[in-house]
Parts: sequence; structure tokens; C-alpha cells
Amino acid sequence: MPRQPFDIAEQSIKPGTVETVHLPVSALPDHTPVTLSVQVHHGRRDGPVMFVSAAVHGDEVIGVEIVRRLLRAPQLRTLRGTLLVVPVVNSFGFLNRSRYLPDRRDLNRCFPGHRSGSLGARLAHIFLNEVVLRCDVGIDLHSAAIHRTNLPQIRVSPGDSQTRGMAVAFGAPVVLSSPLRDGSLRAEAAARGTPVLLYEAGEGLRFDEMAVRAGVAGILRVMRSLSMLAGKGIAPAKAQPHVCKSSTWLRAPAGGLLRTFRAEGERVEAGDVLATVSDPFGGVETDLEAPAPGILIGRAILPVVNEGDAVFHLAALSPRAADDTVEDLATQLERDPLFDEDEII
Repeated sequence: MPRQPFDIAEQSIKPGTVETVHLPVSALPDHTPVTLSVQVHHGRRDGPVMFVSAAVHGDEVIGVEIVRRLLRAPQLRTLRGTLLVVPVVNSFGFLNRSRYLPDRRDLNRCFPGHRSGSLGARLAHIFLNEVVLRCDVGIDLHSAAIHRTNLPQIRVSPGDSQTRGMAVAFGAPVVLSSPLRDGSLRAEAAARGTPVLLYEAGEGLRFDEMAVRAGVAGILRVMRSLSMLAGKGIAPAKAQPHVCKSSTWLRAPAGGLLRTFRAEGERVEAGDVLATVSDPFGGVETDLEAPAPGILIGRAILPVVNEGDAVFHLAALSPRAADDTVEDLATQLERDPLFDEDEII
């Protein structure tokens, strides 16, 4: 039996073709139309339906770059199943270089949304119903907020074996068990039967080359694990990820100038000095020490802090965590022939 077309927004995408569909969302105050643009890759052969989305938070531009490179991957020419790609979900925040919608709402707390609710509720409703719920699985791309950066990491729901398997296939240095939050895309999709993998890496409004490469490679690995792509040209991760069941933010012990001595990806022991906060005269210095062993999965970039500001994100390690996971994966990404140097921004 021949493969059927994929129908979305009153358009019918034939097998073996690629089409970009523009879903009407709203209009700016000057009447400029705003759409949710979805590129549909409908393979010639049957397989899962998967979405990849970025910029649910408008300032998380690293996901947009990951999507751009993903769409140039030659492996997609032999796709089994269907891939729906949304480079920018929150166009309003993206244009304003802001995490939020114009009314200061966080789109990732607006799900499931409503067709006649706030702007965020309407956009969430369209994205959820027209894209997410049409899929078997999804990958949602995020970064840290501005003035912070994240080590490439995957967030999975506690006790969800399907997303855990996808996370291991992805091959990020860290897999963190993260509870579902009310109003989030991940929580609503999971409740409706569509597991979503959340990738966190890099900094708001910035590109990070290793984080971008890890994202593209990870998505292709997940697609291979789902039999959507052949294995040729997609190298499996050479190291098992650190699996972390808990994490905590370490906060500035005082206000002042922050000097950090450790970076994301480093393993630390209890009592290690991670940073020092000094007053502008240099007369008083206060150390920030690791309260327990673990791996640093995020840190502040801004060198000026107030007392209580989040400085380091420390995750507890599994007893079997390998010392060389982060280094091995970084080396592999540097040597991976899939990525051409001309693509480095």
C-alpha cells in the first residue's frame, strides 16, 4: 500500500517531499502577520513522526542554529517517517531578543493553551495541537538564560523509560532527572502521550559551537535509534553520559565582584573553592565552596553579583560516573566529519 500524504493546516505533503507550512498566529500592532512556521519532511517510507522545536523562549537562539544545521544534514534525504521542524516557536520574543512574550508571560508555562485566551495561550494551543500532538516523540531545544551558560545536558522525566532511552542515544554529557512543571510543553505533551526530550545547552542570545554540535549530533543519534535514519555517517557517543538524579544551585555568599575558578563540565569535591566574591576595594573576599561532590552543569557569566545570586549549578553524580565523559564527547565533536568548518559562525 502506498504511503499516505501528511496533512497539516489544510495542506497535504506528499511522501518524499519537503514543504514549509505557515500557521497563522496573530499580527503585530502594525498589522505585520505573525505565523508559526513548520518545515515538514515527509519520508518515502513509513516510520515515526517526530518534531524538533526551538526558541520557545525567544532569547534561546542556540536552538535555532541547531535546527538550521540539522536541516542541512544529508542523512535527512533517506528519512523514514516524518520530521516536523519549528525553528522559532516564540516569534514575538525572538524578534525582541526576549525570553518572554510581549505581555511578559513565559510561553513554557502557558500549555495546553486556549484558542481564545491570552496571546501565550493562543500560541501554545496552536503549537500543541497542530504540531506536538501529531507526533510520536519530540525534542525541544533550550539554553540557559542571559548571563548564564549550561553544559550540554538532557532533561528527562523521572521514571520515564522511553525518554531515558532517547537521552542515552542522544549522547549529551549529562542526563538530569527533572520533574515536570505545570504549564510546560513537556508536562502537557507527556500527559497526552507524546514524550519530549529537553536539550539544554549554552547561553541566551549567544552561540556556543560545542553545544551546537552536540545538539545536532544528538538529534541525529535519536533519529537513528528510532530507525528514522540509517547509521551511516552518524557516530554513536563514545562515552556514557553522567546520570544525575538531583541538582542544586550554589549562591553567592556576598555581593560584589565574582571571580570563578571552575567551569561547567568540571567534577568537584566537597570543600573545593569554586569562586571568590570580593568588594570593589578588595578588602573583603568570601569564598564559595562546593558543599558536596558533583559535576558543574551550569554557571553564571556576569562577574557582578548580589548576595544570593545563583552562581553554579551542581549536579550529584551516579557512583559509576566516568571521569572522562565530558572530555571524550568534546574530542569526538571536534573530530566528527559530519560538521564542516565553513558552518562555524
